[in-house]
Amino acid sequence: MKATALAIADVFLLEPQVFGDERGFFFESYNRQGFEQATGIDAEFAQDNHSRSARNVLRGLHYQLPPKAQGKLVRVVQGEVFDVAVDIRRDSATFGQWVGERLSADNKRQLWIPPGLAHGFLVLSEYAEFVYKATEYYAPQLERCILWNDPSLAIDWPLDGAPLLSDKDRAGVPLNEATGKPRKFCPLCPEDGEM
Repeated sequence: MKATALAIADVFLLEPQVFGDERGFFFESYNRQGFEQATGIDAEFAQDNHSRSARNVLRGLHYQLPPKAQGKLVRVVQGEVFDVAVDIRRDSATFGQWVGERLSADNKRQLWIPPGLAHGFLVLSEYAEFVYKATEYYAPQLERCILWNDPSLAIDWPLDGAPLLSDKDRAGVPLNEATGKPRKFCPLCPEDGEM
């Protein structure tokens, strides 16, 4: 496994060693020891998730508050997405910055997004199946959503027309409202807790 550190501390682009021939291919999508050797991170995962989305669906920018902040190891098993991680750790030198990578079934790349970052993706193919390992269980009472098009983030989404959004994602808040008090939040999400 090859790990490339990205512009935000502790975010890694991972590329597996793929063995293939005319019959098909094989690769280890996750190996705890290999992951730790490549990244220096010993992550323990609590659950795996799998979603399917159509072209131009944009999901995010999602995160969970402590004590259930999630680290995520994400990859695409069908199609292609533009995957984004946003640093929302207030004490970080890269607070408010983002990184984006194209992940696809063809390139087999993965992105490690540590706890304390928000995550989102845009589907670039007809549809995409997206899987990720999370270090904490889903905690809906602690889930939060930052507005995907917050001007302060200026994420360069490779959009082809308007994105398809859920009501929750449409109601996300700007980063400056999400990280301090008082704040308003998505009406589908509870407002207790603070980053």
